[in-house]
Amino acid sequence: MSFVANRLGGSSLVIARAASPGSSRRTLATAVMPPRKSFLRRHGGKIAWTVVIGGATLFAYEVYNARHPPQQFTWDHDKKTIAVLGSGWAATSLLKDLDTENYNVVVISPRNYFLFTPLLPSCTVGTMELRSIMTPIRYITRFKKRQVLFVEGECSNIDPVGKTVTVTDNSEIVGDISTQTIPYDYLVVACGAENATFGIPGVKEYSCFLKESWDARKIRTRLMDCLETAAFPGQTDKEVERLLHMVVVGGGPTGVEYAAELHDFLKDDLAAWYPELVNKVKITLIEALPHVLPMFSKELITYTEKSFAEAKVDILTNTMVKEVKQKELVVQNAQKEIVHIPYGLLVWATGNTARKVVQDLIKKLPPSVQNQRRGVVVDDYLRVLGAPNIYALGDASATKWAPTAQVASRQGWYLAKTFNQLALLDQEKKRALDEAGAVPDSKAVAAIDPVLKPFEYKHVGTLAYIGDDRAIADLPGSIHIGGALTYYFWRSAYLSNLFTLRNRTLVLFDWVKTSMFGRDISRE
Repeated sequence: MSFVANRLGGSSLVIARAASPGSSRRTLATAVMPPRKSFLRRHGGKIAWTVVIGGATLFAYEVYNARHPPQQFTWDHDKKTIAVLGSGWAATSLLKDLDTENYNVVVISPRNYFLFTPLLPSCTVGTMELRSIMTPIRYITRFKKRQVLFVEGECSNIDPVGKTVTVTDNSEIVGDISTQTIPYDYLVVACGAENATFGIPGVKEYSCFLKESWDARKIRTRLMDCLETAAFPGQTDKEVERLLHMVVVGGGPTGVEYAAELHDFLKDDLAAWYPELVNKVKITLIEALPHVLPMFSKELITYTEKSFAEAKVDILTNTMVKEVKQKELVVQNAQKEIVHIPYGLLVWATGNTARKVVQDLIKKLPPSVQNQRRGVVVDDYLRVLGAPNIYALGDASATKWAPTAQVASRQGWYLAKTFNQLALLDQEKKRALDEAGAVPDSKAVAAIDPVLKPFEYKHVGTLAYIGDDRAIADLPGSIHIGGALTYYFWRSAYLSNLFTLRNRTLVLFDWVKTSMFGRDISRE
């Protein structure tokens, strides 16, 4: 038997000749080869490995760079000095985009880190660890072109005439020198605001605020303290009911998100570890206005209130707090009746008021232009009225925009761009004067005067978490969405807004850790 093969156009023709004593027949058989595999099937494995290895290499490169800051220019006394008060959204955004090659920069803040406040409610129940949303300021300043002086302390006085600020060391360990006066050419007041108590008795003594890292730590400790005290043998039913009543005052995003995180903690973790108490825990949200989340659309407000009703979170609207006592809250309800509400944990998440240093600055400026109590009045370029070399950003200023992290961040970016432009214009003026010689051309110099654009804020949307893996979003174009898919959008938006790769990695790890192992119920 003999075989002859000929390949034509990708197919094989196989001619077989069979010889036998009584026959001389020939048989022609055509066999088609299997179709070729697609490019993806043939090279998909190699592409996947290339992406994985490339991604790991890039990640390792970014990690290495983050831990090895470059050499910096030293302090230049011939350049102007910018003093920045604060380390919040506005101040940090300014620092990230400011070209320090053209300025000497001093940052003054009582805390040496930036806190990603939108995720702070998650830290109160153990969903997120505080260190994951904290970025040390030196992680930012050490990567600037010129050395940035950071001073951890409280600004106790601003002298707008002498252009100086007085800083006091407020730490537990104080050295021989604990007060210093720092001169400036430009001052940026971005120290934020403090919690408003509206003069209600007992708020500062018995409430937990939710604005700083230590507030979240205090809430977490007190929450676990209420649970363990309620589980103490022999505790009366009435006392157990009081201890397990968690009250949140304030129906804004902070109050709503904390109530949502507390409900998730109750449903996902307390049911397993405190089965005898879980059905006795009660969550109440108190709001003075007719509805919670007044900055959201009507549809999303209704959706949130319905979701809270399903989660058995009580919402008391049109209710005003009159007094806070150690174990009970005195309120006036919608029917104008005075009601006493026992509580174990009280979280105060209401409005803001100006810090003392900002209030003192306002008193030093002309009252005809500084007529707002909530902050410093600024012009369209964020310059303080009555003090042209001082700028105010974020919650420290009184503007037409809402006091949100989004507004403060955009203001910081705008002011950094303004300072960068001013530095270039100063260089152009100096060059024009040098070329003009002893008799400068005033018209030529005046032509270089800065033409700066006023600050404009473009809203990109508002997000809020409402519990049970659901979130709501008010987006431009009258887009109002809510539900489980919005929850993943909420997470991705917050993850992308974190300042460093370190923070993104830690936050992502915390989410995975909580999904796998649950929240930590240890009492610190």
